[in-house]
This record gives sequence, structure tokens and C-alpha cells, in this order.
Amino acid sequence: MSDTQNTAGPAVAERRSGDPRKTILEVKDLAVSFGGIKAVAGLSFSVHENEIISVIGPNGAGKTSAFNCISGFYRPNAGSVVFDGQEITRKKPSYITEKGMARTFQNVRLFSEMTVLENVKTGMHSHLGQNVFDAMLHTPRYKRSEEQCTEDARGWLDFVGFRADDELLVTQLPYGEQRRVEIARALATQPTLILLDEPGAGLNHNEKMELMGLIRKIRDLGVSVVLIEHDMGLVMEISERIVVLNYGKEIADGTPEQIKNDPVVIAAYLGEEEE
Repeated sequence: MSDTQNTAGPAVAERRSGDPRKTILEVKDLAVSFGGIKAVAGLSFSVHENEIISVIGPNGAGKTSAFNCISGFYRPNAGSVVFDGQEITRKKPSYITEKGMARTFQNVRLFSEMTVLENVKTGMHSHLGQNVFDAMLHTPRYKRSEEQCTEDARGWLDFVGFRADDELLVTQLPYGEQRRVEIARALATQPTLILLDEPGAGLNHNEKMELMGLIRKIRDLGVSVVLIEHDMGLVMEISERIVVLNYGKEIADGTPEQIKNDPVVIAAYLGEEEE
């Protein structure tokens, strides 16, 4: 994920600088249970434009469940999610994506039977300037749209630092390159907010350093970034703000320096010291 030159076409060029005072995501009293187990229990936090936030917590704290509720993959039992001024609680993932929220997953989810380029192009379907008749008849509009789609997909691959052949099947790529493809596909949806679920998992030290550069580049497009991450070195280096979860609830929200020295956070990770 090298810090390559910004060449990703019009989708990048049109990004706004963002207003750091504006709230783009507001999560309030979010709750979801599975068979009596409370995965998320009254979670509230916010994200501003052009902000990089990390969501951390011990294993089982409810981080991925919260992401799944926010992005529409789980239906919360209570609470609300407001994205860019619109209520999106319990909306379908496709609707939320069209509104400008993208995400990646803890385990890479790519279409294994497709090439790298085809995978990234799937992120663009809602923005293509063609209809079903154009596709059936291969009209000039369809051909122009496909050419632009291919150009933009390759631009996003360049942006994330993809180094391999984009005509390869994604299953032929090493794990680090698959991560890049997944992020490129998410960016191809033209989001204003991206959720990254453990983007550093499985990456070596150099790849993680490149990942931090990429996250900053994404933020510089005017895209807010929220990530779940277990690598605390990466979290402390990249985050402008950190939200800490434990047992599905927020127990702290602050700068890396504040979080590092918070006794409640230390107790959650290390356990209370016995008398």
C-alpha cells in the first residue's frame, strides 16, 4: 500500500476538503443481542468530516458487531444511526453504500471467480451512466461508460499502491495485495465515510507503515475513516481520536494520549489489580 501519486481519476478530483466541525456519523444508544447475549449495549459515538477514528477494545467487546449494525449487515434492536444527516438505521447495505458509506471486512471478502479489475469495477455499478438496454445492445453510451469504469478502477488500484497484474484472479494474489484490492473496491463506491475492519491484520511491518500512509491519503480526499484495529502501535500513530468499547459499551473517547493514560481503559485491557 505504497504512498503513490493521486491518479484515481474524476472520483478523486471532485472530493471536498470537508468541515471538521460537521458530524458525518452519529451513533446513539445502539444495541443488538444474539440469543440473550448483548453484543452491543447502548453504544454512542460520533465521527466528524475529515477525521480518522479508531474503535478499539478487548476481544468480544462488540467492535465488529457495531460496524455490522452501522453498515446495515445487522439489524439493531435499539438505537439510531444517522449518516450525513439521514437516518439509516435498519436500512439495507446497498442503500447505505449508495448514500456514501463503504466498508471492508475483518476477513477479506472478494469475488474469487473474478479478476482484480472486475472486483474493483463491481464497486462502481451504482454510479455507471448506463441502463439495462445500453448493456444489452452495447450502445455507444455503454461503451463509453465501460471505458471510463475501467480507467477509474485502474486509477483506484494505483491509488492504493496495487503492484500486481490487474487481470489476475484475486485468488492468485498474496494476502497483502488482496487487502489493497478490497480497499480499492470500497473507494470505487465514491464514499464520504469508510469503515475499515482490522485493515492491518496479516500485514508485515512495512505493509503496515504503507497502510498508515494510505489511510492518511484517503482522509485527504475528504473521506472520513473509522477503523477497528488490534495493533496498538498503528492505532496510536494514525488516530486523531480513539473510541474504546468494552462489553458493547463505550468506556472512553479521546486523543491517543488521553486513551493511553486512561485507568478505565488500562483496566479493561489488563484487568483490575487485586488488592
